[in-house]
Amino acid sequence: MRMAPMSSRFLEACKRRATDVRPVWFMRQAGRYMKPYREIRARHSILEICKKPELAAAVTLQPVEILDVDAAIIFADLLLPLEPMGLKVEFVAGEGPSIDNPISAPEDIDDLSTDNTDDLGYVGEAIQIVTKTLAGRVPVIGFVGAPFTVASYMIEGGPSKTFLKTKRLMYNDETMWRRLAGKLVDVLGNFAAIQVQAGARAIQVFDSWVGALSPEDYVRYVQPYSRALIERVRSSTTPVIHFGTGVGGFLKELHAAGGDVIGVDWRTNIDQAWMDIGYRSAIQGNLDPAALFAPMPELRQKVTDLLRRTGTRPGHIVNLGHGILPETPVESVKSVVRMVRDFRPQQPQS
Repeated sequence: MRMAPMSSRFLEACKRRATDVRPVWFMRQAGRYMKPYREIRARHSILEICKKPELAAAVTLQPVEILDVDAAIIFADLLLPLEPMGLKVEFVAGEGPSIDNPISAPEDIDDLSTDNTDDLGYVGEAIQIVTKTLAGRVPVIGFVGAPFTVASYMIEGGPSKTFLKTKRLMYNDETMWRRLAGKLVDVLGNFAAIQVQAGARAIQVFDSWVGALSPEDYVRYVQPYSRALIERVRSSTTPVIHFGTGVGGFLKELHAAGGDVIGVDWRTNIDQAWMDIGYRSAIQGNLDPAALFAPMPELRQKVTDLLRRTGTRPGHIVNLGHGILPETPVESVKSVVRMVRDFRPQQPQS
């Protein structure tokens, strides 16, 4: 059962409302840079953790307790919807996800199921556990992959540097591409709905690989499906964070696809990015994950610069420009949270 609405720094910032201090959370805030996670991971595979609600909930809660962040993000994976669709996914140590039966022909798309998203109910169960445990302390963020990023895994069979197979399909058989993207909107929309119904108070849409596209290709092949997915999620009045990497060249076009919050990576000046979208959405980001390895004075300078760049306008959510790296010192992450909480903007001289 969905919990009653709660007030929080994070949710208020999603609505571009003033908060006492900036809300802060981190992509991949639950992960192997933390000892408690490594202890669980030593006994279970990533898929086992995702599919066992008690384990997924425990991992989700770890950074809330250790870091004192303003939101929890459910521990799951972008590719979980692929199995109910009929693809075989495994995680290869040191290499990442691998699809045993990638898409290469029109009949492969015909065979993809859109009717089995209830199989993903274990993610909803994990969200229910986390929501009950937190008891309103901070909200839970759910997430889905964006259609392009998920499709690229399905076509490439795993990570790619060139995305040649994906682009070749788009260019050579646009009808096939659009059928695939349409099916993904249905599946990912239903997956997001499962999370919202379980208690997620926001959904982040990750377009991790969309920066591989030109602005023109993004608008033609991708934007309509990202927009359709985001509109599906927002129909439940749930705020959506729309995050893409490497999109500095078409941030306005990405923003046009929707999102109550636009997440930006560290390659873009966040103040310029916010100005470019006319301040029409909240903004999230965008500290370089590698900054967490800097000496403390340098890290403090980078955090202070980020906070000053975004000024006093309501609606900035502090985050990294991508996920926390595995070797990151936990103390550095804690320090960023303290720096954000302690920051007080300089008042103009009277």
